[in-house]
Amino acid sequence: MGDTPEQSRRGRVIALLIASVGIAYVLLLALGSQLGWSQRTMAFFDLAALAGFTMALWLLYGLWRSRRNNED
Repeated sequence: MGDTPEQSRRGRVIALLIASVGIAYVLLLALGSQLGWSQRTMAFFDLAALAGFTMALWLLYGLWRSRRNNED
C-alpha cells in the first residue's frame, strides 16, 4: 500500500499540527499558572486547544478517507 506524495505530505502536516497544539497548550498552561491568569483566560486556551485537536482529527479523517478511496 503505497501512499501518494500528497498523502504523505498531508500526514506530516497533521502530525505537526497535533504536536504543535500539544506543546503550545502545555506551555500556555505553565505560563498561565506562573502569571496567575484567571480561570476564564485559562478556559479560553483549553477551548483553543480543543479546537486545534478537533481540526487535526477532522483532517486525519479526510486523509483516511482519501487513502481508502485510493485503494479502490
